[in-house]
Amino acid sequence: MHTLQETLSRRGVDGELLTLIQSLASCATEISALVRGGALAGVLGATQSENVQGETQKKLDVIANELIKQALQAQPLVKGVASEEEDDVVAANADGRFLVSFDPLDGSSNIDINSLVGTIFSVLPAPAGEVNEAAFLQPGENQLAACYMLYGPATVMALTTGNGTQMFTLDPKTGDFILVEEQVSIPADTAEFAINMSNQRFWQPAMQNYIADCLLGKEGQRGKNFNMRWIAAMVGDVHRVLSRGGLFTYPQDTKNPEKPFKLRLMYEANPMSFLVEQAGGVASTGYERIMAIQPEGIHQRVAVILGSKNEVNTCLEYHR
Repeated sequence: MHTLQETLSRRGVDGELLTLIQSLASCATEISALVRGGALAGVLGATQSENVQGETQKKLDVIANELIKQALQAQPLVKGVASEEEDDVVAANADGRFLVSFDPLDGSSNIDINSLVGTIFSVLPAPAGEVNEAAFLQPGENQLAACYMLYGPATVMALTTGNGTQMFTLDPKTGDFILVEEQVSIPADTAEFAINMSNQRFWQPAMQNYIADCLLGKEGQRGKNFNMRWIAAMVGDVHRVLSRGGLFTYPQDTKNPEKPFKLRLMYEANPMSFLVEQAGGVASTGYERIMAIQPEGIHQRVAVILGSKNEVNTCLEYHR
């Protein structure tokens, strides 16, 4: 068995990037313990505040955000951080090499029902000059590393540094993340999709037609039956895609005309797209590759369609 550090060293990952990834893993280990404690740790329930997205914050949202922010500010390699829960970017260390964007607790609405939640990280090179929003506005192609930690029956980490996607499991006895899959490979074909069906009436015609044909099963033009899954936490749904294939999507909709997209480019779509592409999958908005998008703001949202290569490409045919 190989630890996270041993695995990254063996794969020739830059030493300072390795150190940063270990810091991210340490944050996740602490959050994992809080999640396991649940009500006993006093982390359930909502606060009276809203984040910059206008969403009511869960207690653990706030706790996880502060834990990660403080840990990264104390890490000399980090020049600045951006969080889904923060209005603006936060400066760290002027001589740092890296910028870190993160979603401290993806799927936080699941906390109070003891369901899946996770943490998502994206690492970018830090440009010269001051830390401001413009420094973070780099396309996903610039990412040096991306990972998520899924807090479920086991705490797992999916990680890429641009040389495939690896899977690790947290050993609760030692506190080490142990390599369990050297090269994740998403099957190109699938008969499983994940989408929030309650928004069906608000989707664009392209997605309406794609899902309708999936639901027709063998009797329809797709010629096979599909299963639908929905966890309501992107980390959980993407983990299933990495584990056994599938298509995950949160498409554009008209439910709230002022917010046609749900998922954040910097904190969710880019890091997950990096992981999926490095595992042989495809990630698109329906009209363009997610990691090719030039961000316009740190809290920008986009449509997401990702997963098994052939199935995503079939879905994209409906958008042409």
